[in-house]
Amino acid sequence: MLKNFYPRKVKMFCMKRPKNLVILKAVVFVFVMSLYFIVLIKESMNVIESNAKLKTVTASKVDNSKQKHHFHQRSVTKHKPSKNHHNATLKPPESYLIPNPKFHKQAKTTKPTTTTTTTEKSSFNQSATIVVDLDAHRSTTLNPVYEYSEEINAKAEKDFIERRQHLHDVCEKNKILGKITPNAWEFFISPGHGLAWCNVFKAASTTWMYYFNLLAGYDPKYLQKTITTPLELARKRFPRPNIDDLNEAVENSITFLVVREPFERLLSAYRNKMEDGKNPYYKLLGDQIVKKFRTMPITKIEIPGPTFNEFLQFVVQHYKSGGRFDEHWSPIYQFCTPCSINFTLIAKMETFQRDTEYIIRQAGLETLLLNKVPKTKEDKITNRSSINNTNTVIEKYFSQIDENLLKQILEIYQLDFDLFNYDSTRYLKMVQKSENNDSKFKLYNRLDFGDDVNESKVFS
Repeated sequence: MLKNFYPRKVKMFCMKRPKNLVILKAVVFVFVMSLYFIVLIKESMNVIESNAKLKTVTASKVDNSKQKHHFHQRSVTKHKPSKNHHNATLKPPESYLIPNPKFHKQAKTTKPTTTTTTTEKSSFNQSATIVVDLDAHRSTTLNPVYEYSEEINAKAEKDFIERRQHLHDVCEKNKILGKITPNAWEFFISPGHGLAWCNVFKAASTTWMYYFNLLAGYDPKYLQKTITTPLELARKRFPRPNIDDLNEAVENSITFLVVREPFERLLSAYRNKMEDGKNPYYKLLGDQIVKKFRTMPITKIEIPGPTFNEFLQFVVQHYKSGGRFDEHWSPIYQFCTPCSINFTLIAKMETFQRDTEYIIRQAGLETLLLNKVPKTKEDKITNRSSINNTNTVIEKYFSQIDENLLKQILEIYQLDFDLFNYDSTRYLKMVQKSENNDSKFKLYNRLDFGDDVNESKVFS
């Protein structure tokens, strides 16, 4: 009897009072939503607790590093400049490349495990000493890309000093030291880790974007599966900074950028964005370039977009029109403004692995970043295959253009060649000879940023 009583009772209850059924559904809905919010709050608390633990570990590491050597300071403290130290991003040329507290502590000669490299004339017109604690490197590094080598480290230090000095000299020679408006917009700044990076696209940007997403606290498995772009993820945790943010980073952090041979970077951008025609935006831009610059019909063309010659013509016209460049082929002297911002380190693609590990070690982030790129995603994240391929085919592409077009392109990118000590003369042997060879052209005639013009509007 009890078996049949309750179903019948409930059924009669629902049929006689339909409003009670609505109330019952509402109660069930509220109960389910309450459980959902409880789980959500619990997950949020776990994330907050994880971040707190990370900060605690970092703080502990700072204390240990400070005890070992001044060079490994990890805390971000307010740096009080002396009377001769000015803000590098806003002051006149004489204040350019201010000493960075992380890299200009005097050497302690009493420590036998410390190696020092001293420059008689540094890029900021002062003697400076770069100090490296060998014991700290050996004891804190987990899974290094290569075993620590004093010889490799010393060579890296020497290269970094020479690159900074060379950059300073070229900026000074061209009378643009501190003259270009600083561009803080493209920086990723992580005060808690003491890093500030200018993201040069097509110059190991994918690798360092991955590293910054690790610093942001994203799980590596999530980074491999998510459809959200790495740039979007990173900007959620590292918003675009303003000048004040950049000034503080210059004084308290390791500021760095990665550079690449200008024409190799330009060709890489063309092949990735224009040649395959897969990206909708660049497909539209490529169609406009073809419509504007293709003078003769090309049959059996192997690429869906513009030829390299047509693309370079577009770049030249866009430059002359005063428009702002796409980030993938914008000259670095405009994009990161190295003549107006104090970069502690200038890494290069030619020595990328060594330079990257050096930066990670000096920031004390070995356990967080070294050897953290998944083996299955290594080629994709580091873009090794793309980089090597670009080097092998560069002559093939530049043989499509003539000498006059090369000189017009050099008018845009020659300063990048000079600032980062690359040779542009080799391309004269690759290009076609021009009958009307006008060798007179002016370099660096437009060093400002120009208006923020969308490149797709150039042809309107």
